[in-house]
Amino acid sequence: MKKIYLFPILLILICSCNQNPGNKATSTQEWIQLFNGKDLEGWTIKMCKHPLGENFNNTFRVENGMMVTRYDQYESFDGEYGHIFYKNPYSHYKLRVEYRIVGEQVPGGAGWAIKNSGVMFHAQSPESMLLDQEFPVSIEAQFLGGLGDGERPTGNLCTPGTNVVMDDKLITQHCINSSSDTFDGEEWVLFELVVNGDSIIHHLVNGDTVLTYEKPQVGGGSIPEGYPFPEGTNIPSGYIALQAESHAFDFRKVELLDLSLGMK
Repeated sequence: MKKIYLFPILLILICSCNQNPGNKATSTQEWIQLFNGKDLEGWTIKMCKHPLGENFNNTFRVENGMMVTRYDQYESFDGEYGHIFYKNPYSHYKLRVEYRIVGEQVPGGAGWAIKNSGVMFHAQSPESMLLDQEFPVSIEAQFLGGLGDGERPTGNLCTPGTNVVMDDKLITQHCINSSSDTFDGEEWVLFELVVNGDSIIHHLVNGDTVLTYEKPQVGGGSIPEGYPFPEGTNIPSGYIALQAESHAFDFRKVELLDLSLGMK
């Protein structure tokens, strides 16, 4: 399979842009609807153990105007972690995702995957993932639901094959909790990202900033075999993908404001 990696091409693009995290969109810019509300046009599926483009057991689909993940065609889950990638890579942008968690986890799903999904960003291309690769090299904004027995925040940070910097320190811990509330039910949650290339990144939940970090880079223990970029390589851009990890999710909005269009 031809492997397509993103960073060298986008390094040229990023070097030509002002990386000031305070850049703001002009009044003429409009939000791009990554999900059109009708079908999966513009998206590519990659599921672990399955070739590019195979939507195993119809996991990703559109129902009632929503992009959803479903497991009603599974007898049990056997590590078929899935990601659906939007066609274009981005560097400086705002992203909005409205999601809710529904139903029960499919039998065979891992304990940590109960009410668990997320949006991957600054991700490697789906074409470059290995057949049995569970997660793309990326930064993950993790979506978690409460279990009715205490705090379980959402909008957390996880780092498959990556590290970040917080308070001037390199963070190698795989997941960092946000300061968000816990959402135990099936209510809709608005998650937002503000991404400034390989500079400052903010997570927001229902309008509140719940996590901030910077300098996303290759690193950690989940780098796939043959990955061409060494640890410490900055990640200024990449693809956006939604996860399927064994629990059903609904996504009714996935929209993006491209901040690079307003840069000079």
